[in-house]
Amino acid sequence: MDNILAPLEEYTEKNPQEVLIVHAQENEEKVEIMIFRGFSSCLTGATEFDPDLPILSSHAQIIALDRLKAPFTPANPQYIQQNISLTDFNN
Repeated sequence: MDNILAPLEEYTEKNPQEVLIVHAQENEEKVEIMIFRGFSSCLTGATEFDPDLPILSSHAQIIALDRLKAPFTPANPQYIQQNISLTDFNN
């Protein structure tokens, strides 16, 4: 199964000073995922224990990304950019 988050996980490995929040849609359900230092965690549901299992299926749609400064503090998030499309992020 393809991991559509793999390029984003790789980005955070190369940029450990950043955290990505991914806003996606999976089976008509909104999903939020945090990616930091190459690892993804689901913020809106359970995360599989096995890191080799992708959080999103290849049929999921990434709606937008937020770039934040690490470390992530929910009470005081420090945004670098918000609401970036995947296309804009990849350019």
